[in-house]
Amino acid sequence: MVEAWYMDESEEDQRAPHRLRPNCAVSLEQLRSLGVVYRKLDADKYETDPCLQEIRRAENYSWMDIITIHKDKLPNYEEKIKTFYEEHLHLDDEIRYILDGSGYFDVRDKDDKWIRISMEKGDMITLPAGIYHRFTLDENNYVKAMRLFVGEPVWTAYNRPADDFPARKQYMKFLAEEAQ
Repeated sequence: MVEAWYMDESEEDQRAPHRLRPNCAVSLEQLRSLGVVYRKLDADKYETDPCLQEIRRAENYSWMDIITIHKDKLPNYEEKIKTFYEEHLHLDDEIRYILDGSGYFDVRDKDDKWIRISMEKGDMITLPAGIYHRFTLDENNYVKAMRLFVGEPVWTAYNRPADDFPARKQYMKFLAEEAQ
């Protein structure tokens, strides 16, 4: 099952867990209140998994590819790792399914605090359009992930500040409604 927690403010290695002391865990309910959707699937059978097929059909995830993030597998590895870790948002949902390895997605909560979500084999996450987030490998330095999209993929990340985009405004409205 996925584990999430509030992060410390340390500027040390981004791949470290960065837990507060004492740890301040974040529940799946708290993540859902931010619009973050988590699922656990069987990554060993992703090619024929009826659960994945049903999710893709129900959510209209018509496009997918697989990315391996490792220094020996990803061109411009160091540059990409830095880019993935810059705080940004997208105008569409970001859907990632971890097929092997592990890493962290960090998301901002309603009070602008960082929450770290530990992702490992079998974890699928959907980050809503407009949420500020970032990604990093953990200390294992390897992840293989499926990227899913509704329609053609759009790779554009808008670094913070990007508060004037309609997707961000819509996300902020969602948060305000969740708080009521």
